[in-house]
Amino acid sequence: MLASVNYTYGPPDVLQLIEVEKPQPQDNEVLVRVVATTVNRTDCGFRQPEYLFVRFVSGLFKPKNKILGSEFAGIVAQVGSKVTKFNLGDEVFGLRTYAFGTHAEYVCLSETGSIALKPKNMSFNEAAAVCDGLFLANTYIKLIDFKKQPKLLINGATGSIGIAGLQLAKLAGADITAVCNTKNLGLIQSLGATKVIDYTKDDFTKIEDEFDVIFDAVGKSTFFKCKHLLKPNGIYFSTELGPNWQNVWLSLLTPLFGGKKVSFPIPKDTQKDIENFKYMIEARNYKAIIDRTYAFNQITEATNYVEQGEKTGNVVIEVSRSNKTEQKR
Repeated sequence: MLASVNYTYGPPDVLQLIEVEKPQPQDNEVLVRVVATTVNRTDCGFRQPEYLFVRFVSGLFKPKNKILGSEFAGIVAQVGSKVTKFNLGDEVFGLRTYAFGTHAEYVCLSETGSIALKPKNMSFNEAAAVCDGLFLANTYIKLIDFKKQPKLLINGATGSIGIAGLQLAKLAGADITAVCNTKNLGLIQSLGATKVIDYTKDDFTKIEDEFDVIFDAVGKSTFFKCKHLLKPNGIYFSTELGPNWQNVWLSLLTPLFGGKKVSFPIPKDTQKDIENFKYMIEARNYKAIIDRTYAFNQITEATNYVEQGEKTGNVVIEVSRSNKTEQKR
């Protein structure tokens, strides 16, 4: 099978599209033919680690997981002898968070892993573009009681996590102020923001307002820059560790003193998450936002684009066609 492989850490040019051995499912696994996947921040962060701890997880000197990619939508091509939840030909979507492997024509997953039947009202490209942002945003948004803490500011509202957080928070009844660039003002308003701040014209940290929660979905600000914008018992979330890992330390220390605090939950995805996303999407309570779509042989180009840090929503990679019939192997 074809796969995008990186044998070393480094810039997008280390990615090679080559033939590798197709995986074979274990008794409790399904083999999925990947129709579409994405390139996201996690892929980039593990291909060229910014933080030393990533190397301790993925390999000190070279990557253990040589095929990146955490999101997928595809078709079940083979099932293990003990699999009962899925059948040949099922259209599925999901995640292989930190295990990776979806930048390939085929990938194996446990039938109890983060996989579910694809939403009926989404294309493969759309389904591939929702799980990572939704899973990460939900890690934070589900901790907020918007009846008690209704005012939310989202910094980085146009990334995959920010867009997901915006839609989840709107569904939960939040009053949302979103920070984005000029070209996306209309999009962010249409997705539920009450107020939009154009960061190319205004510094959101200098506005005269207060919020119950600040969600830094791009990790480009800090608690100390935003603290004055928080109400007395306000919470600051960030998707990044922050300078000198400060968000980790502050999440341990600030709750001890009461008042304004940092919360830094550890994301963990489950099959139940993916199933809940499916139900939400089929109820038309969530919209996939795709910035660009690339062919599989353009994955290096796609990665270069993602690393510019200006994508709106998601960047999709079309790995294979969806109209091929899977045969029992």
